[in-house]
This record gives sequence, structure tokens and C-alpha cells, in this order.
Amino acid sequence: MSARIRVVSLVPSLTEAVAVTAPGLLVGATDWCSHPEDLDLVRIGGTKNPDVAAITALRPDLVIANEEENRAPDLAALRAAGTEVLVTEVRTLDQAFRELERTLRACGVPDRPRWLDEAEEAWTAVGTPGEPLTAVVPIWRRPWMVLGRDTFAGDLLARLGVRQLYADHAERYPRIPLDELRDAGADLVVLPDEPYRFTADDGPEAFPGTAAALVSGRHLTWYGPSLAEAPRVLGRELRAALR
Repeated sequence: MSARIRVVSLVPSLTEAVAVTAPGLLVGATDWCSHPEDLDLVRIGGTKNPDVAAITALRPDLVIANEEENRAPDLAALRAAGTEVLVTEVRTLDQAFRELERTLRACGVPDRPRWLDEAEEAWTAVGTPGEPLTAVVPIWRRPWMVLGRDTFAGDLLARLGVRQLYADHAERYPRIPLDELRDAGADLVVLPDEPYRFTADDGPEAFPGTAAALVSGRHLTWYGPSLAEAPRVLGRELRAALR
């Protein structure tokens, strides 16, 4: 690598991708950046409420962000302070691979990391699924919110043979009354452990008579090194619900 730059990440997925690929580049990350587990750097607030002054005090050469995870006013404030901001958009798996490469290049990483090759190989090996299962995929309760159109998690599930029933909804994360979700006729309810932490005791009871798959939110929604094991992990969790 040539001259080392200083990077602040506002996205947990991108934090892991940069930290695993080029240790030492990151000088700041959000409170939600939990991987790698030994990550030790300055915390600059949440993804939705970063401390702009704390970020600029770190004198980053680049802040990496995402159009869904982060708020436009915060990114505008960083730019107004003279900080370069790279904003990613990730709504499909293919887009994730492209944006990861773009982000790592912007961070000065000269070579494509092995984990990215392994992730592409893992998802290519999934192949074409047969007749899909139908599912509702809540991401929150009180109020109930589900995956809608044009989402990264929805694309991953489709590749694993799960068609979420609100994929054609006008909104990306619509609020749907529980009675409607129960009556949707889904084969399966998929309950990730983030952003809402669904558990065996908190979620499945709302869908009596419907198989419930408790899945890793990190493997369903993060785009980074976890993508290499995501097909195996998610596939195992989906199969377990149908036994």
C-alpha cells in the first residue's frame, strides 16, 4: 500500500471490511461497529447520530458511509467541514460486491482481498433455487415493520429460495399490521436478530401455526467478510425452521 490514509467508517459492514483487509487504516467508527471483535479505536456515536465534531477532530482523509444507514444532513455537515465522504448504495448482492471493491480502492487498498473472492465463490455455489418458499420478514415490532421492495436482505433470501411477500410493496420497509402479516399465507416467518433482536421467546409467538426461522441479522444484512459464510449460516437456519 502507498501512503496510508486515515479513515472513519459510519457503517458496521464497511468497518469490518476495511479493518480485516487493511488493519490500521481506521481511526474512528460508530458505536454499532462490533466486528472485528477486537476492534479498538475512537467511537464517534451512532450511524444515525454521529458526532460530526468528533469525526473532524480525527482529521480523516476519508469518511465511508451508506445512503441507507446514514443521514444526508450529517454527511453534508462533514463535507461542509472539508471532509471527503464516500457514500455507498447497496441493495443487491452484486451491488455489494461492486461497492466493497470501490470502497477498498478509495481507502488505498491496492489488491482485491481474498475474503471477497471467497464470498463471491460461496454465493455462486448456491446455484439456482427451485420453487421458492414464501415468507414475511419482520425487522421491527411495535410497530411491526417488514422487508419491502429493493432490499439487500431480500435479495439474499431470494438467492436462497425464499420469496418475501412484500417484495413488490411501494415502500422498502413498510409498516404492516400484525393481522395482515398473519393472514398473508406465508410458508415461513424469518426473524433476524437485528435491527430488532427477535429471539425464540420474542417473535415466533406472534405467528402461531407458521414456521419461524430465527436467523443471524449480521449474515442477512451485513455486506463484508461475513458474506463468505452467509449462505451456509442462513441456509442452516432456514432449514432448521422447516424440520
